[in-house]
Amino acid sequence: MLLFLDFDGVLHPDAVYLHKGKIELRSEGELFMWAPHLLKVIGDANVRIVLSTSWVRHLGFQRARKALPEALGNLVIGATWHSGMRDAPAGQPCSFDLMSRYEQIQGYLGRLSKPVDWVAVDDDVRCWPQEKAGHLIQTDPWKGLSSRAVREKLRQCLLRPVQSM
Repeated sequence: MLLFLDFDGVLHPDAVYLHKGKIELRSEGELFMWAPHLLKVIGDANVRIVLSTSWVRHLGFQRARKALPEALGNLVIGATWHSGMRDAPAGQPCSFDLMSRYEQIQGYLGRLSKPVDWVAVDDDVRCWPQEKAGHLIQTDPWKGLSSRAVREKLRQCLLRPVQSM
């Protein structure tokens, strides 16, 4: 199962800023404070993580992956963004930036050789089609995976995977 993972609003509150090259959480708590919840939910499931977070776009894949707790970082196999997608001058938005999170995920899935089971955990659900709602675990931007209901929904999704591209 592929798990498309956002960071902000999922693993910590959506109050993260890049300031002078450093990531800052401007709310109570700490970065990745809800990561233990994710680790507990996925347990021994055969889950591989694809980063679907703006951290990859702004920090690079390796730095974003290494920011995760090691147990999660070890499950990361890729990201929806890669540097070859930069099609605009530095400082300008590229076409990837104009895509919804769903479109970014579909782009990644379209590059795979066969259909896979997948789910996305994200607080950004703009332009997510209703017919693909079974693939989405929506989080509250301020509660993320601290919500027991969200964790249970993810647990159920891992038990009954949804396959499609």
